[in-house]
Amino acid sequence: KSLEGGCLCTAVRYRVTGAPLMSGICHCRSCRKASGAPAVAWVTFEHKNFQLLSGTPRTFESTAGVFRTFCATCGTPLTYANDGSPATVDITTISLDEPELFPPTREGWLEHRLSWEAVDPARERFLKNASN
Repeated sequence: KSLEGGCLCTAVRYRVTGAPLMSGICHCRSCRKASGAPAVAWVTFEHKNFQLLSGTPRTFESTAGVFRTFCATCGTPLTYANDGSPATVDITTISLDEPELFPPTREGWLEHRLSWEAVDPARERFLKNASN
């Protein structure tokens, strides 16, 4: 299956194919600052299944080896990639044209969660990232 997405102003458009590897919400400080939101929903795909269709997103190295892309015109956060997992790319769920297809199944970095933000007890939960 092929899915498309992009930024608010439509300057950047992308396509992903194949099944996602995971879908989750990140509460870390870095994601919160990069998005201007209390948490960010991500869907992870194999990097080889991600294709830019139009536009050129800006890249920002938010921490050593972590690269985030966003639209330079409207500021929409689009992707997250890190040197520790070069075969995958995380896509902001909300930038997909059909975000309802990917409800989050886990929440990570709960140790950074804002005290007033609710956590869904039905989701798998991690104090740090999803691997611990």
